[in-house]
Amino acid sequence: MFSRWYSYCHLICVTSTLGVCQMQDTAIEMNALSDSELVQLSRHRCQSAFGELIRRHWRRCVDLGCFFLHNRGDAEDCAQNALLKSYEHLDQYQGDAEFGTWLGRIVANECLMLIRANRRTRFVYLDETPSELKAIPVQLAGKEPDPEGELGYLQMTNLVRSEVKRIPPLLRNVMLLCDIQGLPVREVAVELGISVSAAKSRLVRARAELRLRMARYSQVNRNSSLLSRNAAPLSRVGRHCVLRAAS
Repeated sequence: MFSRWYSYCHLICVTSTLGVCQMQDTAIEMNALSDSELVQLSRHRCQSAFGELIRRHWRRCVDLGCFFLHNRGDAEDCAQNALLKSYEHLDQYQGDAEFGTWLGRIVANECLMLIRANRRTRFVYLDETPSELKAIPVQLAGKEPDPEGELGYLQMTNLVRSEVKRIPPLLRNVMLLCDIQGLPVREVAVELGISVSAAKSRLVRARAELRLRMARYSQVNRNSSLLSRNAAPLSRVGRHCVLRAAS
């Protein structure tokens, strides 16, 4: 992996300055230079300078990628991309932090972009044979109504309709005007010829009465299909939809 990257850096060097850099390489040992000095030489397209930077930071980049991705192959790919981008954008390195720190940020960004891409992409092959004998078959959500949910909706609608009719009219009328027709409490009070405080009180009592009746039903009919574990959740029905059907 390192040799492939080192060869790549040889190819991207500008040939016009290659002779000058090679003269410098014969006089200076690259491993004796600091990262900042190697960066300066790399900006002048010195082939050995950036190769030395790769040699110093390659393992650290891969280890950082493994920390994010938990996969060495993907980590090496991200490290390669990060080193390539660092070489292409060496002019953006200001020297405020260590070169290794700056390079680590690029590696982290590459890993995070790969993670986001993998989350967005998920291929499902319907004709693929499961590799495991007990594999769960692929199930796609249909646009048709859920039969179990439809049954729960009908049962709940019929139940609420019958229980609402059993509430005394003095309380029921306020609840129907507020919860079904959507009238504000002040208009309900005017419609029924009562005070606003009386309308609020009757609405609270009507809702409590309906809640109590529904609680009694759930305690008595624990084994009914409406309240069984396999039934559709009651949240599908919706309080307003059920009350609307009760009218």
